[in-house]
Amino acid sequence: MPPRTAVFFHAHPDDEALLTAGTMAMLAAEGHRVVLVVATAGERGLAEMEPGEALGETRLKELYTSAALLGCARVECLGYGDSGLRPKGGIAEERPDNAFIDADSEKAAKALAAILQEEDADLLAIYDPAGGYGHPDHVQVHRVGKRAAKIAGTEIVLEATVNRDPLVRLLRLAGRFYKFPPEFDVRTFESAYSSSETITHRVNVRKYAKQKRASMAAHASQASGGDSDRTLAVMLKVPRPLYRLVFGTEWYVRRDLPPGTRLTHPFDRWPK
Repeated sequence: MPPRTAVFFHAHPDDEALLTAGTMAMLAAEGHRVVLVVATAGERGLAEMEPGEALGETRLKELYTSAALLGCARVECLGYGDSGLRPKGGIAEERPDNAFIDADSEKAAKALAAILQEEDADLLAIYDPAGGYGHPDHVQVHRVGKRAAKIAGTEIVLEATVNRDPLVRLLRLAGRFYKFPPEFDVRTFESAYSSSETITHRVNVRKYAKQKRASMAAHASQASGGDSDRTLAVMLKVPRPLYRLVFGTEWYVRRDLPPGTRLTHPFDRWPK
């Protein structure tokens, strides 16, 4: 396959490590050009340090470390403010003036489209319409990314997601033996991410589990903060052989392909 260019658009530093790091490392190893774009610096994320400019600077440094480990050729931040974790961005007055959720979607799309055109990108990776688990900035990434691809004429648009069917089954099974906190509702995952029948790409990234784990570890600020272990910290505690198995597949949806399509590489053509 001749070298091509793939742009991965994420909301905050560390999102790339959780959903697409294996795919990014694979494409870079195959000789493709991988570009990482984030909308915000993630300055309102949970961490040991107080939210704000200092946390944003720290998280961007971690992003550059992660990108280097994955083989990215370029990293860009669009410079929007982190909208925070609350549903729909919470109270508007509590958000920064330039919060991504409040951004002019068309203007943001044109900024991303400019990068796509400059790179002559063949592929753009965004999130599914639900923004995965519903983070307001993730939902905005979907809207902005979809529009940017149309402006730039980027042919392949992949929505990074998770196969929710086995996830829900696993959580229900775990609920029989473990009492989840009151605020944790397994039913919310029934509408999060994507169902198995809608997923078009199942990418085997087990060969790149080492790079994916290193990418997660690079975001040290996000492994702490809050009242309990963060998701990232829990993932990094998984024994390496099991980590390779559990996190060895990354899922994507390509909306211009018919349901039931089963592809294994981002640049696979349909039909084969």
